[in-house]
Amino acid sequence: METTEKVLQALVNAGKPMKSGEIAELTGIEKKDVDNAIKKLKKDDKIGSPKVCYYEPKK
Repeated sequence: METTEKVLQALVNAGKPMKSGEIAELTGIEKKDVDNAIKKLKKDDKIGSPKVCYYEPKK
């Protein structure tokens, strides 16, 4: 599974907005790689940010 898919799946499974550090801990992926995946997912309009530094999947 690709990093972006793992990050998106972690957000879906969490059911709540999460910080990139929390996603990194949960998935075991390095934070810088999580940050890059978040950038790509935001660009692809798959996730949103309900408040600063928190991310959740778009419905």
